[in-house]
Amino acid sequence: MPAAAAVALALCAWGCSNANTSSASASASPAAVAAVASEAPQTVAAVVAPPAGSPKVRIVTTAGTIVVVLDQAHAPKTVANFLKYVDSKFYDGGTFFRAIVGFVIQGGNKTRESPNDHPIPLEDPKVTGVRNVDGAIAMARTSDPDSATSEFFIDDGAQTSLDGAPGSPGYAAFGRVTSGMAVVHKIVHLPVNGDQLVTPVTIVKIERVK
Repeated sequence: MPAAAAVALALCAWGCSNANTSSASASASPAAVAAVASEAPQTVAAVVAPPAGSPKVRIVTTAGTIVVVLDQAHAPKTVANFLKYVDSKFYDGGTFFRAIVGFVIQGGNKTRESPNDHPIPLEDPKVTGVRNVDGAIAMARTSDPDSATSEFFIDDGAQTSLDGAPGSPGYAAFGRVTSGMAVVHKIVHLPVNGDQLVTPVTIVKIERVK
């Protein structure tokens, strides 16, 4: 994973509208990094998979459809938060706006983000066992580990560094793609300006799979 890409992801990707987020052009101070690291959980859980019967969602985009299974058993708070946005149709009309080959595609609905959006506590991959494997879905956040709200990303390839390390919090993976990785690969290879898609891919809707 490119180091610059990791920094940009940690800063919530180029102008999240949440007032608590930082610009992607900024860099965290050593003191801030140390403060975050000191709060990171140290327990390392075994790698897990979503159990049978886990909820699924369908991400319908103008580039195709992606189906994701959500690991409610191992990342319950993160899944509940995501499904809250899904059920309110928050993501409908949003976009995948960021793409880095071999790293991630990132999406959300910036037009509906608000400084009043409630962040959720980090369910760290080292604790949950839900890892940033190829095709994993995970929450974007700022350098504050407990700052994720609605933006999410899908891993293009395994991103073990996003699982964190002792003294360093990871990014909360909470499921994985079961169908439509070809769509992920299509999006990640679209033209970009830096890491921003020249033409963002519209998220027509995200809905539960019945």
